[in-house]
Amino acid sequence: MPYDSIVCVKQVPDTANVTAEAMKEDGTVNRSALPAIFNPEDLHALETALEIREQHGGTVTALTMGPPKASDVLRECLYRGADRAILLTDPRAAASDTLATSYILSQAVKTVGRYDFVFCGRQAIDGDTAQVGPQCAEKLGIPQVTYLEGMVGLSGEVAQLRRNIGRGWEIVEVRLPVLVTVLETANRPRPPAARRVMRLKRARTAAEIAGRVRTEMPDASDGQRQAEIQRRADAQKERGLLIEQWTLDQIGADLSRCGLAGSPTKVHRIQAIVLKKEGYSEIPPTEQGARQLVHELVVDRTLG
Repeated sequence: MPYDSIVCVKQVPDTANVTAEAMKEDGTVNRSALPAIFNPEDLHALETALEIREQHGGTVTALTMGPPKASDVLRECLYRGADRAILLTDPRAAASDTLATSYILSQAVKTVGRYDFVFCGRQAIDGDTAQVGPQCAEKLGIPQVTYLEGMVGLSGEVAQLRRNIGRGWEIVEVRLPVLVTVLETANRPRPPAARRVMRLKRARTAAEIAGRVRTEMPDASDGQRQAEIQRRADAQKERGLLIEQWTLDQIGADLSRCGLAGSPTKVHRIQAIVLKKEGYSEIPPTEQGARQLVHELVVDRTLG
């Protein structure tokens, strides 16, 4: 029996390279100063979907929400084997918190149509909330299985999944469709396939085509540029190299639930922690050593 999977992926700033230059005065991260990467655990979600397709048949659709630059992660999905890639980009989605983001993604999943699995990475490294996946499941009205470590069995409309529960693991049985969040320990993501890279490296979204036309035709009229954009988009589609691009209108989103209007999260305070102590202290791996460590952190005002 073939299974259709939708994988929600995200382009994130490389938080492993955060330096003083990458921080704003208010303590927030200057995303433009950091390289953008494929969210690590989303790669494992994609690999899980690809493995299911290899064993049982079906399709894998990659979906991302973000600015036109987020097309980069969709190309990575195509290089690794995704059948379809969709960019959801709309200025009205800017400043969405996890509640608004999960609503927008759930609407996009419904627009895709039939699916058996929705896969997400456990969490994104730029937020570390692990909320979007479970919230999507609630809005879709389907069961969820979090912290996936591996597929145990899949037959008909029932899947057996092994999930991490912190101090051990458990095997759960769930009826499809289901949303699954995946850990980095679930598998080893495959590298991009050379043949697919060569064939799909010129795949572009309409927004990317439009940006290129504006750069190359700065003195053209709006009508001339629009005609050229349409011509290039049609040519890309004919060659199978046009990445789908959706707006909030196309997924039937309620704008009051998107962007800042749909985001109840409010930042109370942002505090930058500056470590000034030089050298190091050796703490023995005992209960007394742990007490000493906590005491020093409190004295230094790192804690408390």
